[in-house]
This record gives sequence, structure tokens and C-alpha cells, in this order.
Amino acid sequence: MTKYSFLDDYSEGCHPNILHALADTNLIQQTAYGHDEYTAKAKQLIKREIASEQSDVYLVVGGTLANIIVMSSCLRPHEAVISADTGHIVVRETGAIEATGHKIINVVNQQGKITVGDLEQVLVDHSHVPHMVKPKLVYLSNATELGTLYSKQELTAISEFCRENGLYLFLDGARLATALTAEKNNLTLKDIAKLTDLFSMGATKNGALIGEAIVINNNSLAEDFTFHVKQRGGMLSKGRLLGIQFVELFKDNLYFELAEHANKMAKKLSEGLLAHGLKLEADTETNQIFAVLPDELIARLQEKFDFYVWCRKTADSSVVRLVTGWATPEEKVDEFLTLL
Repeated sequence: MTKYSFLDDYSEGCHPNILHALADTNLIQQTAYGHDEYTAKAKQLIKREIASEQSDVYLVVGGTLANIIVMSSCLRPHEAVISADTGHIVVRETGAIEATGHKIINVVNQQGKITVGDLEQVLVDHSHVPHMVKPKLVYLSNATELGTLYSKQELTAISEFCRENGLYLFLDGARLATALTAEKNNLTLKDIAKLTDLFSMGATKNGALIGEAIVINNNSLAEDFTFHVKQRGGMLSKGRLLGIQFVELFKDNLYFELAEHANKMAKKLSEGLLAHGLKLEADTETNQIFAVLPDELIARLQEKFDFYVWCRKTADSSVVRLVTGWATPEEKVDEFLTLL
């Protein structure tokens, strides 16, 4: 690429430790379909990290696939998902959830998040039984699509509401690593395992070639889950490819160290934008920066850097998204701010 990219946090391949591990184990024979020693070790490490031996762990290729498998396995045909209108399943997955036959009930987001009040209103609005879909699963993402965070207080309140009202709670953790290492974060993996029925842990955006872990904390939802993984095309014959990567990320502290770097680079970039008198569309809490820039300035910056123009703001300005990652060199952030 001739221009440095702030488009996303997966433009690079993978962390060198993973590449070396894949090469070093390349000719060692293993049992197929995720029954290899590396996948077993990865699951053990994840369970240790969340302090929940009773949870079930499944490794799949990507985030959209994880969402499809989770929701199609949890829901009966007449049941629906509740999501913020900015949720990834709403705006970035090509109707994948709807294609499984399940309606998504959108609620207006508040900085990318939904609240207990939103959930209460959904239940009221869908009380004309049996003429309306039945809300059954609450979909959250942490970090959200706007890079914002759920606090422990917010997640606890939503979790308690879900349990009181017979709703499943699923947290999409495609960018969970940056959420957990953010300065404002007060949640731990242990908290998330206790407060959710299911959640995912993204590796694709945090140093892996590919890979998301699905963690099931509600044992009633784990029954026959492996059939759903297979039926949706999520069971790799060479499951070792996923297992090796998660072992490298979790055997030490690499998973969190990489995310801390991404957040550090985002903070520097965000503070630089503010120092130039520019405004942010949302608070920068993780590694996604949403800034409002004049269109003329955007055109100049795009001569040397790639980033998304997210949406129109005014007649002559737009919201742009800049994303830093585990491999973002600090000198590239400096170059961007110098050009700015």
C-alpha cells in the first residue's frame, strides 16, 4: 500500500509470535476438527482467564459467523434480537441475522449503547402476544461500534434485567481486548463471564490472522452447540490453526499488551485532533476515533493516509473514522498529526 491505513485494526497479518508458532508446529500431526492439543490448550487458557471452568469455549473464524451461530442456536423461529441501531449485526453484516429467520428489534443508541429503559420499552411495545415477535436475546458489543464502553454498573443492570425477564444476554467482543484495556474500563473478563449468557472474544482485530472465541456461560445454551457450529460452516478441519493462535495470545499477557498499544496510539491521535481545534463525534474510549473534519481537509489527508469517511455531518464537513491497531507505529501517528 502506498498510503498508511487507519481504515481498521486488521490490515496487517499477525503478531510474529503467532507466525513463528504456526511454522514451528507445521509438520506435527494433530487430530482434525478442533480436537487437537493446541485447541484444547487454548480453551484451558481462556477458562483460566475468565475463572469459569464450567463455561464452554468454541473457536470459529470470524465475528459475523460467531454472531450467526450464537443467535440462530439460541432462538426459536418466533423469537427476536434486541440491538442498538448502530450494532454490527444491524449495519455491517448484510442482514446475516435476518437471513436466519430472526427479526432484529432496533433501539436508538446512546453513544453506541442501549439501556435498561430501552429494554423495558421494547417489552412494552411487543406485548401484543402472539401477534408480534417475542424479544428473547439482547445483543451488546463492547467496545461498541462507536468505540464506547459499557461500565460494570451498566452491564450489571442490563444483566439483572435480562434474568428477571427471561432474556438471554450476548456480548459481541470483536474488540473486547481494547475495551478491557481502556483507561475508563472497570470490567474484567471474570465479570463478563458472570454477567452474560454468552460472549465472544475477538482475536482477528488483536494480533491474530483469524479467529474469535465463543464463550457459553449458560449451560442450557451449550447443549448441541457443536451441531450449530458444524451446520453453519464454522468447524474447521484444521482447527489447529485457531488453537495455536489463541494459545500464543493467552499463554502470557500478549492479548492485553497488544490492545493496550492500540489504545495508546488512539489516545495520542485523538488528543492531537482536539489540540487542533477539531471536534469528536463520540468520546474516544478505545481504538476507534470518530472526528468531524472539513471536507477540504479530508481530501488533503487522504493523499497520504487511508481512513473511512463515515457519514455526512454538514454541507462541508463529514465524520471520519480512524482506527489504530496492535501494530500501529507511533511514527505514523506523528506523521498524521504533522500533516494535519
